[in-house]
Amino acid sequence: MRKIKNYHQLTGHGDVESRKIVLDITEKTLQRLDAYERIKSITRLEGDLLHIGTKTWDLSRKGNVYLIGAGKACNAMAMAIDEILGGRLKKGIAIVKVAEDTDVFHHTDIYVGGHPLPNEEGYRACKKILELVDGAKPDDLFIVVISGGSSALMSCPVDGISLQDEIDTTDIMLKSGAGIYEINAVRRHISQMNGGMLAKRIQKTGAELIGFGISDAVGNPPTTDIGVPYAAYASTPMGPDKTTLEDARRVIRDYDVAGRLPASVVDYLMKAGPDKETPKEFPENTYYLLNTLPDSCIYAKEIAQEMGLQAFILTSFLEGESKDAGTVMASIAREVQAYGNPVKAPCVLLCAGETTTQIPDNRVITGHGGPSQELTLSFAIPASKTKGVCMLSIDSEGTDGTTPAAGGITDSTSLGTAVQKQVSPYEALRGHACYEALEQMEDVVYTGNTGTNLCDFNVLYIPASIPEFMAQ
Repeated sequence: MRKIKNYHQLTGHGDVESRKIVLDITEKTLQRLDAYERIKSITRLEGDLLHIGTKTWDLSRKGNVYLIGAGKACNAMAMAIDEILGGRLKKGIAIVKVAEDTDVFHHTDIYVGGHPLPNEEGYRACKKILELVDGAKPDDLFIVVISGGSSALMSCPVDGISLQDEIDTTDIMLKSGAGIYEINAVRRHISQMNGGMLAKRIQKTGAELIGFGISDAVGNPPTTDIGVPYAAYASTPMGPDKTTLEDARRVIRDYDVAGRLPASVVDYLMKAGPDKETPKEFPENTYYLLNTLPDSCIYAKEIAQEMGLQAFILTSFLEGESKDAGTVMASIAREVQAYGNPVKAPCVLLCAGETTTQIPDNRVITGHGGPSQELTLSFAIPASKTKGVCMLSIDSEGTDGTTPAAGGITDSTSLGTAVQKQVSPYEALRGHACYEALEQMEDVVYTGNTGTNLCDFNVLYIPASIPEFMAQ
């Protein structure tokens, strides 16, 4: 099944050949990253024996087997476990961002949580999970599947902080200009689930935990053999947390948000003692790391080369303001095509990471959007000077920002298209309404749930320049 739902629309206008190259690389990369297939490639049940990679568990020695899941790729991950374990699964609870019609679950209850902002349904699901955990016995087994987005989807603030306080905190921090690690330092320390607090609760019962994770953290190394347990696993609800209370306090000071955050949150974090710190190790747990952020670029490079294209990874550490990143990518494309620096065209340039959009005042917002759409719309303005160039940016899990779109794709003709359709990219960028602008330009990329979650994935194709006398 094709991941990019509107492929034909996207290749029906603009620099068609360049668009096909970019979209074909993206499609094949998403197929290879699908967590459903990756879990099934290392996991099987033979009688009472559960084999996962290099390890085996005898389920006849276990009591109840439970599944807990959350994240933007949780649909695929939870479906794989639900299918493999079948009737062996006593109960499953999974919190997803979007429930798809194609999702099939037999022993798992699905809740649609809120992302990027938490919601009531996610909160209710967390209460159900905590009830399940608190009733567990030492011989029980928890299989936990987690991907990025769980910090918002698993919404369950500590006593004294309301759900609305957590929602407001998330909203303010996401618009503060802080990086995701800094944002997580704050929200993990006000949660009963995140920052390893769920794993700590399971640990208290004596039950065993097996975790499958996808890491969308900027800075983690590429995966190798996913069937070998990953000893350095960290963060998310089921693993140890690298952030500290002092990190959370520093972020509040550095971004000057104490006066904007709910008083209950600031008061709790500033007064919390060492007993409120998140756990820093779980040596008894077994973790499998299915993918990390650099994998998307590595796979895409291999795919591009198989297509006969030279490809280069610029960075898997891309951060900063989204619209600025779009302008920089267009500048690089122009340099490559005009002067062959740092590489000669034609070529594919790849990058991944997590750009952000700073919005200090909600009153400037005139529409909808997300970082990837801002990047591609910003790219379109200077890209008009580089013939045939094409850029795609998506949130790899399938939804960018507050929209149902994965992201956007623009090329050297897109600015002209915008003018023709009476769309102002400048106004859209100022009002953070890039979704509406790209929709009118027919440049929004739709995927639905992709089965992975590795933050932003960006593909830039730069064709060789064509001399004017040949182009005529």
